[in-house]
Amino acid sequence: MKKVFLLIIISFVLLQPSKAQFTRYIVQLKNKGGSSYSFSNPIAYLSQRAIDRRIKYGIAIDSADIPVTPSYISQIDNIANVTVLNASKWLNSVTIKTTDANAITAINALPFVQNTIAIAARSTSTQELTGNKFESEEITAGPLPLLARPAGISADYFNYGTNSFNEIHLHNGEFLHNIGLRGQGMQIAMLDNGFNNYTILKSFDSARINNQILGTWDFVAQEQNVTNDGSHGMQCFSTIAANIPGVFIGKAPKASFWLFQTEENITEYPIEEHNWACGAERSDSAGADIISSSLGYGYGFDGGIPDYPYSSLDGNTTMSSKAADLAAKKGIAVFIAAGNAGDGAWHYIITPADADSAVAVGAVSYSGTVGGFSSYGPSGDGQIKPDVASVGVSAVVQNNSNAVGTSNGTSFACPNMAGLATCLWQGFPEFNNMKIIQALKQSGSKYLAPDYRVGYGIPNMKLAFSNLLTDYATSNATISNCNATVTWSTKDVSAMNYEIERKVPGEIAYRKIGELNAQSGDILSNKSYSFINPLENIQAGPISYRIKQVIDTTSASFSALYIDTATVTLPAACIDAVPGPGNTDPYKIILSLQPNPVTGSTITLVVETPYAINNMYINIFDSKGSLMIQLKESKLSGRKTFEIPANRLAAGKYYVSVFSNDKSIGTAELIRQ
Repeated sequence: MKKVFLLIIISFVLLQPSKAQFTRYIVQLKNKGGSSYSFSNPIAYLSQRAIDRRIKYGIAIDSADIPVTPSYISQIDNIANVTVLNASKWLNSVTIKTTDANAITAINALPFVQNTIAIAARSTSTQELTGNKFESEEITAGPLPLLARPAGISADYFNYGTNSFNEIHLHNGEFLHNIGLRGQGMQIAMLDNGFNNYTILKSFDSARINNQILGTWDFVAQEQNVTNDGSHGMQCFSTIAANIPGVFIGKAPKASFWLFQTEENITEYPIEEHNWACGAERSDSAGADIISSSLGYGYGFDGGIPDYPYSSLDGNTTMSSKAADLAAKKGIAVFIAAGNAGDGAWHYIITPADADSAVAVGAVSYSGTVGGFSSYGPSGDGQIKPDVASVGVSAVVQNNSNAVGTSNGTSFACPNMAGLATCLWQGFPEFNNMKIIQALKQSGSKYLAPDYRVGYGIPNMKLAFSNLLTDYATSNATISNCNATVTWSTKDVSAMNYEIERKVPGEIAYRKIGELNAQSGDILSNKSYSFINPLENIQAGPISYRIKQVIDTTSASFSALYIDTATVTLPAACIDAVPGPGNTDPYKIILSLQPNPVTGSTITLVVETPYAINNMYINIFDSKGSLMIQLKESKLSGRKTFEIPANRLAAGKYYVSVFSNDKSIGTAELIRQ
């Protein structure tokens, strides 16, 4: 923990000593000495899934991964009147609860303790409280307004209902669902104030039946039960996981979830940031891919604690922002609500939305209008924040009475964006978290002119998909026996198709030469293809191919993209002539003009064919049609060279006609350099 933050916390206590009785403390440790954990055996403190993520993306295991030294924790816990609450390996600190000043003195005397800082008062129902910190985001019950679904939209995989469709369509997110990207195999960790009644509410029926909730933990009460406190987390959870056909469909309803309560519901103290860090660590250790957290800090603390100086929201100072960046460093894509202070005195984003590598999400309506409450950027050090925006104005959410309503808040914009990012990343596991985040920004409606209101704007998931697909796809071209074989690797589903385009010497533009349907499959997966292109009567020289992948046949918007190009050189012109003797295949006659490397005074005409040709004549005409040279061979099979005086053919284009027994068997163009 940086000293800057320690001084901030110290000032909290010194400036307002009488407003609250501080009973909870952060104990900052000097080191991780004497630990039995090692880099060589990470399975002792990381899940296999977390280890696999590090291996896949080349993330080294470092000292931050090593847990807090167990003996340090036990020595602190053994001091009379002390209860250890949580330990953070990333911050190398523990939180404790005590009302005994002698206990604090004893802790500070331990050789491995750096300092002990009061950070929160006793959690009771009688102290001075802020009130309902989520009051501005309470949902509106009752029927939702009917919104007009855009005309011309074909049937989707999910029956969204009008309101859910309008939300996801703002991002073209239904495209991801329609190609099979619905969150399968992905893990999302949600850090919030509780998930009240998610075990009985209908939005989560599918997630419960399919065992998509992987685990829970309450870092406030140190228990597994997260259903008995706040409902804010449940509402955010519903925006991703809901599956009520025709009414409410979440953005990644097939994902799996970790539900972590890090927030206290009746108080607002900086200890919640330490809880948040512990929740982020648990998310990493469990192997989560995504963190979605609609929590934030910076102002409105209880106990007389003053607001943060806004300059400290620089992405590197607060406990929660440091933890968010560490989660990103470990390979997790971190999404944070920007805050709801846009029309209030605070005005700006909150922390950890300021974290450099986290995605701060602002709020817009389904039509793209910015919510007045959505917090402004930049971060304290002037970086673009929020990063992107999603639906948080009249967002569809589940409520506690088993009805679906709407609510305002960046709290709902955050999981809306996190859910869509989960589906996008599901399609491209080859790319790391920061590549996915960059694709979101690049697809944003304000990517070329970001601002401090919505950052890079509203991401278009079809465009983000297209950009990632272009980076992923590869192609190659080879030539054999006057045939070019174009191969490419990409990702697709059966509803997609391909157009192959070619540009040969002498052409200035590509033209379509073939089509290919995608292989079977309704869920996006890796595929490889090949296309054979005969090169008869093509001038020697470089030939370029490009592959157009049609990803959406139902829409004109971002419906097709060029995924890759390949270039190959045709060393000699080819003639595709009449079938050879006793063979249904045509003659393959290869001709090329080459300067004689030895004398330089002659030009070599190379003729090659796999079939026997009787009474063959080769006539070479200039560009005006004048016969320049005639060559004759009574019988040719295989390869033959003819030496032509250099002064007979000036540099330029020539036309060649080949006859057998006075019957034309093909023509070609040749270039003499």
